[in-house]
Amino acid sequence: MPRRTKILATLGPGSSNEANLTKLIQAGVNVFRLNFSHGSAEEHTERAMTIRKIAKSLQMPVGILCDMQGPKIRIGSFANDAKIDLASGDIFSLDSNMDKEGGNQDAVYIEQELLEDMDAGDVLLLDDGRLTFDILEKSDSVARCKVVQGGVLSSKKGVNKFGGGLSADALTPKDKADIKTAAALKTDYLAISFVRSAADVELTRKLLKDAGSSAHIIAKVERAEAITDEFLPGIIGASDGVMVARGDLGVEIGDANLVAVQKQLIEAAMAANKVVITATQMMESMISAPTPTRA
Repeated sequence: MPRRTKILATLGPGSSNEANLTKLIQAGVNVFRLNFSHGSAEEHTERAMTIRKIAKSLQMPVGILCDMQGPKIRIGSFANDAKIDLASGDIFSLDSNMDKEGGNQDAVYIEQELLEDMDAGDVLLLDDGRLTFDILEKSDSVARCKVVQGGVLSSKKGVNKFGGGLSADALTPKDKADIKTAAALKTDYLAISFVRSAADVELTRKLLKDAGSSAHIIAKVERAEAITDEFLPGIIGASDGVMVARGDLGVEIGDANLVAVQKQLIEAAMAANKVVITATQMMESMISAPTPTRA
């Protein structure tokens, strides 16, 4: 009986050699994800060629999915790449005027564009929701916050606003260059990060077509705005499939809401006869964690 549920595996440094790729394909991997957040165009191209060579020799069909990095919604760096320990009740600021690499115990750099989307009373979640800040007050260049849930914070960690609303274009200049690389290595699927609307999918399709590719487009649903009735039907309609990106989505809407939303997204995609991928922290239950995980 054919297996309708497919297995998608993300390649890393330890799994990209020919011997391990062969074992993974024999174990049942159907699609390999090349993460364009890491590695060079040359490395991704070489991996794609190796995958196709092995799949051909094993006479097993294997797809390739190129996953675009998307916008970097992150804080700046701490001086000397230090890690700071923040406790509940501490006051900490996000400052668009300070040195991008001069973060300290009291403040760290953030892009002005992101700061403009913040207001007093908003709740910010850093490092995949491990730290929680309440914004006490905000000026043109600084958001002064109170730490609600503390922890260790290090350089360039991600920032989410509970409920969504941090604006950033889905396709960055790097993504547009990477789309050409993906087209050149003849990817089967191309995933775009932080999709906001059908327009992001339509732009991606045009860029792919201009690069000579007819790859299927997977829209990664990881913004709170993307799951609303205003945008979700258009995103599903414009794409060839969706990915329930449970990491950032869970941070923005809360883990308690994620289970129901995940089911709704899967049902909506299947009703539209579109591919749906459930991803992020699928094996997180295998590690020790002080709080419940999305797994």
